[in-house]
Amino acid sequence: MKKILVVDVGGSNVKLMISADEKRRKFRSGPKLAPEETIAQIKEVAADWDYDAVALGFPSAVRDGKILKEPKNLGKGWVDYDFGKALGKPVRVINDAALQALGSYDGGARTLFLGLGTGLGSAVAWEGHVLSLELGFLPYINEGILEDQLGEAGMERIGKKDWRREVTRAITQLKIAFIADQVVLGGGNAKLIEELPEGVILGHNRNAYPGGLRLWEMQADGKTSKWQIL
Repeated sequence: MKKILVVDVGGSNVKLMISADEKRRKFRSGPKLAPEETIAQIKEVAADWDYDAVALGFPSAVRDGKILKEPKNLGKGWVDYDFGKALGKPVRVINDAALQALGSYDGGARTLFLGLGTGLGSAVAWEGHVLSLELGFLPYINEGILEDQLGEAGMERIGKKDWRREVTRAITQLKIAFIADQVVLGGGNAKLIEELPEGVILGHNRNAYPGGLRLWEMQADGKTSKWQIL
């Protein structure tokens, strides 16, 4: 089996994982982070790690391994960027929430992943499939979008108490809407939710690692992926 470097690009940090046991490494991201700088930092931070391929989770819409639009919380130049050429390794790109959903899925149960961080990540996983979503762009109440309320800016605007109430309300309704057996709540702000609704569990950023391995899992023929990335 190939040794996979998993790279999870977030609005605050870029996390790198090479195994379940090795300590994560990371470097800062932010609104000016461009792909060239990211590649340079990945090469520097992972210089002593040996790997055959890369699984890269990215905080924007991704389809068929291609970034479709520039991210809200990073710099520019990501669309059509050739990560494989830049890193000199095979690279598979997936939405960062889909990467977490893939890694959080424990078999059987339909799992909705919601990432509470700078924005709102979302994806759903079921046997052999993971579907990236953009729930953060749904209209919310009278104006704005869901991400404006549940993301970090929303928490700062309305305060933690009201933010917790809005998060609880939203995840309860989204669980019903997606007929999900469970919701995995991830992202840096998930730990701020003091009482989780029934059927909701806390995830962990390290779930990106098994997600990255699954992204590269192949059928016995060695040509067909075990997972359909929708």
